[in-house]
Amino acid sequence: MRRLPQYAALVAYIVFLAFPLLWLLSTALKTPQEMALTEPTWLPREPTLANFTDAFGEQDLVGAAARSLIVALFSSVITVLISLPASYAMARYRGLLNRVALGWVLVSQVFPFILIIIPLFMILREMDLVNTLPGLVAVHVTFTLPFALWMLQGYVRAVPPELEEAAAVDGATRLRSIATVVAPLLAPGVVATLLFAFISSWNEFMFALVILQNPDVMTLPLTLVRFTGPEGVARLGPLAAASLMATIPSLIFFAIIQRRLKSGLMAGAVKG
Repeated sequence: MRRLPQYAALVAYIVFLAFPLLWLLSTALKTPQEMALTEPTWLPREPTLANFTDAFGEQDLVGAAARSLIVALFSSVITVLISLPASYAMARYRGLLNRVALGWVLVSQVFPFILIIIPLFMILREMDLVNTLPGLVAVHVTFTLPFALWMLQGYVRAVPPELEEAAAVDGATRLRSIATVVAPLLAPGVVATLLFAFISSWNEFMFALVILQNPDVMTLPLTLVRFTGPEGVARLGPLAAASLMATIPSLIFFAIIQRRLKSGLMAGAVKG
């Protein structure tokens, strides 16, 4: 009975998080007549799959999802590959340059992205990366990297240096001690950073709107905007159906990566 308030708070929090997804599902299954009612209904009175048919028939959702998946996967993997050794150097080697680099990482998160849109577009145009997925991947990596560095260097600092010193006493080189001692303990941080980078790239809209102008290379967030008419009136049924389908890949990725996160936490607890 003493834990009953905790369970009640947990259930309320779950309902709070799940409500947008449930409302999205309800809207996707409603008819246009039911969505036009002045008093909205919680559950569709006459469920229909017509919105899903219209959404897939009007827009190339499968192709857009595939392009978003490619961009998100490449962006997240490249971000982790760059930030992992850089975060180790920032955490282990103390000095003025290290503090300046860490301060710049924090300051870079303060700048509004809208201020650099025009210079960024001009740079990508000179490099022939406008309207290309590699250009969008480069931009996502650039703007995800500072926070990834900040996350991972915190995980590296949590690993006691004495573990590496013990490995060195046993004759292991620095690279070997990093690979066999430090890397397994950083698995939870790597998985969390990978998840953050993937979700950030999957949901990113503003940079894709500026860089990608050809419909054949547009990602999923840009494709969802096309369900809005020229006067700004959204077709709620197809838009809700398409948005619901857009959440499925990220949920699948999170479900897969969550197992790795749990196994990494257990490995870290054992080796610590």
